[in-house]
Amino acid sequence: MAFGISRSELKAWKRKVLNGEVAFVTHYWYDPHRPEIRTVTKAGCSDLNRLFEWGEQHGLKKEWIHDRVRYPHFDLIGQQQASILKAEGQWEQIRRFNLEGND
Repeated sequence: MAFGISRSELKAWKRKVLNGEVAFVTHYWYDPHRPEIRTVTKAGCSDLNRLFEWGEQHGLKKEWIHDRVRYPHFDLIGQQQASILKAEGQWEQIRRFNLEGND
């Protein structure tokens, strides 16, 4: 279940992904199997080669891509989420979801 983002934020992320950009959207999330994790960042790009190469730079494996038809993405959580968001300069999302101390 995703919550904590607006429809316009989700639409902007989808538009960027469809345009072949590597785009980020962070939202609150709950998984009963991982109750300590409260947010997830979706790093998406419709160009699978670009997404794979981007992920490789951050130590992500190709098989971790959620290959959705129009919106392929990596799910970033925990320490990995915070360190990648910092490396990518996603400061607004870091502040908004209080991820400063997670890396």
